Amino acid sequence: MFDVLVYLYENYWRPDACPDHAQLSRKLSAVGFESDEIQEALHWLDGLAMRTGELSAEAPTGVTPLAQSPAGIRVYLREEQELLGDESIGFISFLESAGVLTPPLREMVIDRATAVGSGPLELDDLKIIVLMVFWSLGEEPDALILDELFVAPEDRLIH
Repeated sequence: MFDVLVYLYENYWRPDACPDHAQLSRKLSAVGFESDEIQEALHWLDGLAMRTGELSAEAPTGVTPLAQSPAGIRVYLREEQELLGDESIGFISFLESAGVLTPPLREMVIDRATAVGSGPLELDDLKIIVLMVFWSLGEEPDALILDELFVAPEDRLIH
């Protein structure tokens, strides 16, 4: 599934640039992806689109959306800890402390990571999920964060 997501990220600059599911399935199949992998990725993307829509929907008049205090912390459920793993939770915390993930974006990342359903999640897979969350919003993280998401630590140049 993650190979399909990376392909979409690299070939479609925004979700609305993707063709409908039927046409996209045919294109992905023609590129060489397996049917099961394609369907799993499309199902996962449907969940991402739903969460993106929830995030961008305006609150009804007179209702103040709940916001996390800057001093607040995220407590992970045991199930989330098992699915995400320590390394992925640490990376999410790093992105939050760097100001890259707001609490709503963090929750989208956690939701999509737990939707994968197997754990602990590999850090490289979590990085793809983070990229896809930004992709779904039509945003791109700044260059330093992109470097963190794309470049393996052993390949970095130390200045």
